Amino acid sequence: MDIIYYIFTGLALTAFVLGALAVWAPRKTWVRFAAVAAVTLLLPLAYVQMMEMLSRPKPMAFAWFDREREKAIVLGVDFEEGERIFLWLRLAGETEPRYFSIPWNPRFAEQIQDGLEDAVRRNSVLVITNPFSKQGPEDLGDMNVEIQPPPQPPMKAPQVPPRIIDPREFKI
Repeated sequence: MDIIYYIFTGLALTAFVLGALAVWAPRKTWVRFAAVAAVTLLLPLAYVQMMEMLSRPKPMAFAWFDREREKAIVLGVDFEEGERIFLWLRLAGETEPRYFSIPWNPRFAEQIQDGLEDAVRRNSVLVITNPFSKQGPEDLGDMNVEIQPPPQPPMKAPQVPPRIIDPREFKI
């Protein structure tokens, strides 16, 4: 979500420059006031639109800044049969989950559903490797999905070193 602040700052600076150009342009006064009013309305509308987009799924093809991510943990899946597949992913190196959508593919839908059921049965997580590769929609069924088991607890309890008490040393 940090990138949205940079995008909005760039938009605000662009709006400021356009407003300054409108004020200094050799136009009638009412035209300049209308330009400043339009720029003033642009900022809250753009902010509301950006905040509204945060709750919507982003198509995986538009994840330009995440192309180099190698792994993503699948937190949840929802299917809109014949339309889209919605994925709730936690990308490697981030704590915030992301919401993505991909075009409907029955092979991938079956693969992800079977993988999630198996992961729940094993008490582990489902990981997609290279989720943002440039595969076409027909190749999405071949996406690398693997089940990652939880870390195993140690077999033996760690050894506690013995305490040696020195009677000549006075400690309470």
